[in-house]
Amino acid sequence: MLKKNGEALLRDFAAIAYPPTVTKVTDGVYHIMGYGHSNAIAIEAEHSVILVDALDTDERAKKLKEIIDELIGKPVQTLIYTHGHPDHRGGAGVFAETLNEIIAFAPKKPLLGRMEKINDILKQRTFYQFGYTLTDEEVITQGIGIREGFVVGEGKGTPLAPTTIYTEEKVKRIIDGVEIEMVLAIGETDDQIFVWLPEKQVICCGDNYYGCWPNLYALRGSQYRDVSAWVDTLNLILSYPAEYVLPGHTQPLLGKATVQEVLGNFKDAVEYVLEATLEGMNKGLSVDELATTITLPEHLRNLPYLGEFYGTVAWSVRSIYNGYVGWFDGNPTHLNKLAPKTYGEKMLELIGDSTKVIAEIKKALVEEEPQWAVELCDLLINANEEMKTAKVLKSEGLMALSRLETSANGRHYYIAAAKALLEE
Repeated sequence: MLKKNGEALLRDFAAIAYPPTVTKVTDGVYHIMGYGHSNAIAIEAEHSVILVDALDTDERAKKLKEIIDELIGKPVQTLIYTHGHPDHRGGAGVFAETLNEIIAFAPKKPLLGRMEKINDILKQRTFYQFGYTLTDEEVITQGIGIREGFVVGEGKGTPLAPTTIYTEEKVKRIIDGVEIEMVLAIGETDDQIFVWLPEKQVICCGDNYYGCWPNLYALRGSQYRDVSAWVDTLNLILSYPAEYVLPGHTQPLLGKATVQEVLGNFKDAVEYVLEATLEGMNKGLSVDELATTITLPEHLRNLPYLGEFYGTVAWSVRSIYNGYVGWFDGNPTHLNKLAPKTYGEKMLELIGDSTKVIAEIKKALVEEEPQWAVELCDLLINANEEMKTAKVLKSEGLMALSRLETSANGRHYYIAAAKALLEE
C-alpha cells in the first residue's frame, strides 16, 4: 500500500510486532516469539515436550532449545509442523537426537507439474520479495518477523522430513498424555493445519492468522491461495471455544473475548475483500478498476492487526480475480495486444521523440508522482530508446516508491529491482 509516510509506518510496526518474548499462555504451554523469523510453541507433556514448529535456522533453534530446557527441563520428542514453509522447519535438526516423531499433513492439492522449469525466476523473485540481498537498513523488517537467520549470519536451516504424514482432514491423538487434535486448515498454504489442545483451550493456528494483512498473494509467485477456503478455515477456528490463539508470526491472542474480536474482524476483512472482488467482477469491472478502488470498510480499515505491512488489499484483489477467471479481463482489446516493443515505438512516434518523455519523467519525480514516472520509463525501455537514462530514472522512481510502500515485501521488491537496474 502506497502512503506518504509508508516507510515510517513500517518502522513503527516492526518496533512493536514481535519483540523477543516468552509467554506462559497457560499451565504447560509457552509461546516463543522473536527468536526466529517465525514463532514456536512448546507444550509440556508427561515425560517430554511437544514442539509446534522449530524456527528457521539451527543457530536460532539452539537458543529455542535452551529456553525449553530452562522452562520445562524435558526432551523434545514430538515435533508438529503447522505447514511446510522453511522458516517453520529449519531448526528441526537441533532436536534430532531426542525426536521420536515429526508430524505433518499432506496438501489437498499437489503442486503444478514441471515447477522446476521456472526455478530460476522463482528464486530471483523470492530474493526480491524477502530482501535477501539488501542491507538491514534497506529491509527494516521481513514483515511478520525478524530477518531470516541465514541472511544475517545466524546459521542455516536443517529441516527434518516428517515421519508421519496424515492425509485425513482431522486427527485426534493422545501424545505422551496430552490430548491433541490436528485439523487440516487450507489458507496461506494447502498443507496448513491448526493444533487444538482441548484441555488447555489453546489453538496453534500456524500462518492462517498473524497481526497484519495476510499474504493472500505472494509477490515471489505461488499457486492461487484459495481465499474462500481461507475464510472457511477462519470460521472453523472461531467455532472452537479457544481462550488462546497462538500464531506462527507476531503476538498471541490471549483471552476468549480478544480471540473472538480480533480473529472475527480478521476473518470479516478477508471475506469483505473476497466478496467485493467477486461482486465487482460480476458487474464487468476490470482487475485494475477493482484493485484501485476496493478498500476495507471504515470500521476495519484502521485496526492495528489489519495494517498492510506484509500483504496488501490491492494485491489480494488481483490474485482473487486471476484465481477465479484467469488473465483475461473481458476487454477484447486485450485479446491480442501489441508487443511491448511495438507499443512503445508507436507511442514515441505519436509523442514526437524520447526527449519529451524524459522531461515528463523528471517532472513526475520532482512532483512526487513516481508511479507515473516508472510507467513512462517502461515506455522508453520497451522501445529500446535512451536505455541508460531510462534505467537510471526508473531506478530513482522505484526507490521513491519504496519509501511510500507500507508492505515489507513490496518495499524489498522495489529496492532490489532498483539496484538491479543500475547493475545492468
